[in-house]
Amino acid sequence: MTGFRALLAAMLLLAAMAPVQAQGGKATLVIHVQNVSPKGGILRLGLYAEANYDKDGDTVADADVTAQSPQTTITLIDIAPGTYAIQAFQDFNANGKMDSSWIGLPQEPYGFSRDARPVLSKPGFDKTRIEIRDGMNVQTLRLQNSG
Repeated sequence: MTGFRALLAAMLLLAAMAPVQAQGGKATLVIHVQNVSPKGGILRLGLYAEANYDKDGDTVADADVTAQSPQTTITLIDIAPGTYAIQAFQDFNANGKMDSSWIGLPQEPYGFSRDARPVLSKPGFDKTRIEIRDGMNVQTLRLQNSG
């Protein structure tokens, strides 16, 4: 019976530790996107790791939601803590891409974490980087070019 009690005690100890391990290392990110145009459409948002940011590669997390003026809030869950950047744009015509003029100027509102502003091209990762920590994280970004 002593071996059984030791085994039971070990199993209870492991069971007690399991929830902590399952929840550890995950974050929730709430993003308040301000200056959303009343023209509607879809607000498209991507969270990028540095390796994929410059080439618009795969996102760590993303969301496409109905644009609500003047502010749309998006919540991303189960994000691993780390350094990321946010890109967003309001897709007026829901065609899945940022529309631009014949010379490449954006024709739809866009925004980046830390409200970084582009100069001839999108701002670099260092200007948009944010730190996501365990638990609840909140960011606010303002769409530009919404006039």
